[in-house]
Order: sequence, then C-alpha cells, then structure tokens
Amino acid sequence: MTSEGIVTVIMGAAGRDFHNFNTCFRDNPAYRVVAFTATQIPNIEGRCYPPALAGSLYPQGIPIYAEEELPELIRRYGVQQVVFAYSDVSHEYVMHKASLVVAAGADFRLMGTDATMLTSSKPVVSVCAVRTGAGKSQTTRHVCAVLQKLGFRVVVVRHPMPYGDLVAQAVQRFASYEDLDRHKCTIEEREEYEPHLDRGLVVYAGVDYERILRQAEEEADIIVWDGGNNDLPFYRPVLHIVVTDPHRPGHEVKYYPGEANLRLADVVVINKVDTADLENIALVRDNICALNPDAIIVEAASPILVEDPGAIRGKRVLVIEDGPTLTHGEMPYGAGVVAARRFGAAELVDPRPYAVRSIAKAFESYPHIGPLLPAMGYGEEQIRDLEETINNAECDLVLTATPVDLRRLIQVRHPVDRVRYELQVIGHPTVEEILRQRLGSRARSGSPAQV
Repeated sequence: MTSEGIVTVIMGAAGRDFHNFNTCFRDNPAYRVVAFTATQIPNIEGRCYPPALAGSLYPQGIPIYAEEELPELIRRYGVQQVVFAYSDVSHEYVMHKASLVVAAGADFRLMGTDATMLTSSKPVVSVCAVRTGAGKSQTTRHVCAVLQKLGFRVVVVRHPMPYGDLVAQAVQRFASYEDLDRHKCTIEEREEYEPHLDRGLVVYAGVDYERILRQAEEEADIIVWDGGNNDLPFYRPVLHIVVTDPHRPGHEVKYYPGEANLRLADVVVINKVDTADLENIALVRDNICALNPDAIIVEAASPILVEDPGAIRGKRVLVIEDGPTLTHGEMPYGAGVVAARRFGAAELVDPRPYAVRSIAKAFESYPHIGPLLPAMGYGEEQIRDLEETINNAECDLVLTATPVDLRRLIQVRHPVDRVRYELQVIGHPTVEEILRQRLGSRARSGSPAQV
C-alpha cells in the first residue's frame, strides 16, 4: 500500500462502501484507504477487502473493523477523511457520526451521484425507496413485468449483499434456484432473487459493479436496478422510480439517503394507499411536491395474497416477517401481521421466549419489534438459529410473509401458510403508461425507442 495520499476510512455495511471504493479510490494514488468499518449486518467485520478486488495499491488488501473502533482508527492511522457509505439512517444519526469524526480531527464526507454512478450502454430503469420496507421489491417486480410485456429483454441488477467470500462473489449471475444453492445465498439474498427467478428473469449481484454491468449489458435490452435499503442507484438511470410509505409519513424527508432519492426521482410511487390514513397520504404527497415538484406521482396498493386464508382463523399464529424491514427499516410489523389479523387469528404468538442465540440478540438490538419473528438468515449458522427458534415456539400455524419460501431452507415442525404481496397501481398515470412513453415498445416496433 502506498504511503502517500489522503488517509481515508470508509464507513459501510458491505455494499455501498465497496462500490464507492471501487469507483473512486481503487487505483487512485491521491488516496490511501487504511480501513473499512462495518455495521448493520452481523459478523461482517473482522474480514479483509481482498487484494484481488482492492487493486495494485493494496497488495495486502484492506482490513474491515467494527464501526465502534472508528475513533481509535482515526487516532492510530492519522486519518484525514472519513467517507460515510451506508443507508437507511436518520439525518440526526448521520450528523452524530459526522460530529464524532470531526471531533476526532478528520473530515467527514458524503459522496455524490456524479462520483459514484456508472454509465451503461443500455437504458437503466432504477427502483429505489425512501425507507426499507416501503414496497420497493414488489414495485421492481411490477416494472419488470411491464417491460417484459413491452417486449424488452430485461436483466435485473440487485444492490449488493456480499456476506461471504468476496472474491467468489465479485460477479454473481443467477438464472435458477441451483445458482442460489451454488452461491450459498443467505435468506436475505434469496428474498430478493427468488421472485425474479420465478418470473424467468436473470439477476446479477456481487461486489464489482463495473464488471457486473458490462456482463449484464451483453444479454439485456434494458437493465433494471433493484435497489437496497433506501440507497441511491449505482448506475445512472434514464428513469428513476422511488417508492414512499405513508405508514411512515415524514420519513421521506428525514432519512439518508432516502431524501436524496426523492429529490432525484422522475416517478414517485405512494404505496400502501389502501391501508394508510388519508391525512398521512396527503402529508407524503405534500412533501413530494415540496421537494420534487416535477416528479410524476403514482398511487399504488400492496394487496396481500394468502395461500390458505381459512387456515388462519382461530389459530395461535407465529408470524415471520421480512428481516430488514423490521430491523433497520424500523417497522413494527409487516404483511404477515396484517394477514393474521384480517383472517381471524386467535393469537399472535410471541417468539421472544423461544428465541436462541443470534435471533435472541436481534430482539435485544431491535426492541421495537413486537410479537413477530424477523426472518434473519445472514449465514448458515443464523439460519439454523432461526429454524430452532421457530420449532421451539408453541403455536398452531407458522405464517411466513417473506418473499422467499422458507420451507425450501429449513425444516419446520408446524403447519406453514404463506403470505405474498404485489403492487397494484391505482388510477393514472400507470407505471406501464410511463414506461411506454419513455422507452417505447419492442413488441410493437421491433427496437426500443430513443431514450
């Protein structure tokens, strides 16, 4: 590693931080990155960003520390600059981190879109959100379905979730469930990939998003960026769609980088209008108009579909919800609780007395979570902890509202019912009308319109 350059630490969570490094710092002698720090995701610290990905300036790689060690890292290495590079945190949280860094003597930096967005040779439609759990995944699926209907070859590129061997995960292509098994995907990864595979789509993800982009371009007419948390897209879009959540009104202007997403949006989806209060929908709409008056606003619902609604009535139900939505997304419940109440569950079984090891720790870390179980599975060990917790519980039925079918991954001794949810656009303009106007139709014309 060179001894010259601005001494830098990148704060992250095994995603945006690596992308910012690859895009702006790798092979750049103006900087000397001495460390990454890690948070949000269990057990990602204590690793090393490997030499094979770090480039020629870092033959030993770059160590990854727990974020709690940041003040000591600044002192130890004489750090001059700290780059904040993770998402779905409040503005107040960001400024507390900035204050810590500034007090320790270093500069605090947020990187902009010009520095970090890559340009594709193919049109990119990005789907992002102002908060985790707003309905980004079902919106992405809806966008992909419309583009397929219009005759385009669609390839999905998903925001990174590299929790294993980073070199092996540099470029990942998923076209089948066998690919998920081969790459030893976590529950969190499967939740995002499986619904796309079920629709015949190819999904890319990994670590090196320049290489991923160039490979995806070879088999796509249009690339759909499937965002993570409330992060900004890694690729420069021709159409940027951002999802808001009136169940958390005001969050669209209070979280980073969700507010930046809202300001950048071409289209803003106000989701869940079927279950949100009218005054909350109006507040979200007012905030959109104040920050981005040129954005097209689309209203949508996320209706729930239950495999066997009759199985719920009168039962003691253990509800399993999407993990990130409950944890750093800060939602107290999700579609599973809504379905359990709507279809007459006698009781929501509290999983906390039955939780073991890493699942018990998750409840300690996120005390706002009520009597439901987050589908945490950031590795084989945690998947086994989840399985044991479920099987410990005394219940009549397990109601799982995760996008992945957990029955493929764990053995459950209880009957299992499954909740799904899709996007339903209400009124006009529709997503299809917007996409057709912006991109045309290969099915009609034989080639995409100029974008």
